[in-house]
Amino acid sequence: MEIAKTNRINALFEFYEPLLTKKQMEYLAQYYRDDFSLGEIAENYNVSRQAVYDNIKRTEKILEEYESKLHLYADFLKNAAHLDALIDYIQQRYPHDERLLELAEKLESIEE
Repeated sequence: MEIAKTNRINALFEFYEPLLTKKQMEYLAQYYRDDFSLGEIAENYNVSRQAVYDNIKRTEKILEEYESKLHLYADFLKNAAHLDALIDYIQQRYPHDERLLELAEKLESIEE
């Protein structure tokens, strides 16, 4: 499985998990977060491997549709980039302003 795709699905899952059904959440969590195989998930739920595969693919599509409409993940990435740029600017422009550097450090810790 491609790491970039796994990371994206996990990120989308974090944002949109409450919008999924219980079964969609469980299958996706086991497949992407817990790294279970399709066969292991199928065995856990007493369904076919194909049923698990179809559910996961459908859920991936649903997550991408949510993102295309709501842009929560894209906005998060954009805001994080702006925050990083602001922190870098403060650190470079005001290297001796202890209070400002302290505030920038607090911003950085919130981001994590």
